Amino acid sequence: MFTGIITDIGTISELKQEGDLRARITCGYDTGSIDMGASIASDGVCLTVVDLGPDWYEVQVSRETVDMTNLGDWRVGRRVNLERALKVGDELGGHIVSGHVDGVAEVVEMHDEGDSTRVTLRAPEALAKFIAPKGSVALNGTSLTVNEVDDCTFGINFIPHTKIATTWGDVVVGDRVNLEIDTLARYVARLADMQR
Repeated sequence: MFTGIITDIGTISELKQEGDLRARITCGYDTGSIDMGASIASDGVCLTVVDLGPDWYEVQVSRETVDMTNLGDWRVGRRVNLERALKVGDELGGHIVSGHVDGVAEVVEMHDEGDSTRVTLRAPEALAKFIAPKGSVALNGTSLTVNEVDDCTFGINFIPHTKIATTWGDVVVGDRVNLEIDTLARYVARLADMQR
């Protein structure tokens, strides 16, 4: 489990296709404190550590994960949002995030509003019903509050801190981003469907 509060920005330093995609991610974490098999959310995708070095870790990414996320867009040099798994007693500053990405949203519009940036995204139709104004979503692993919703599009406002502390300062129109809907929204919708 994660909170959607990004704790480091890593860089893809190596990619290999070895049956599965294998990625090396350079990071600022003390890798001596990371156990083999640990879960680290990388751009919001919960991935298992399969190898470690002094300033990097490696993960294997299955075909299913590549197909369901934007990890197929990863290139050497790309910066990625990182979050280590939540520990009992940690502050829950965002919302409960599983790291199980539901689909990919597309950035369709961006414009500055003061020092902040308003970003409009298009969600897959099957996921749009789970996104509500003032509700939570995780986008590339970042816990965010939805401002408005119009059919399959929704808006997010990025303050300067978020653009610096995450990769959201790098995003441009046309980018594909990993979308994880709020778990609570999923269960509320399921209960409503069952009562019909």
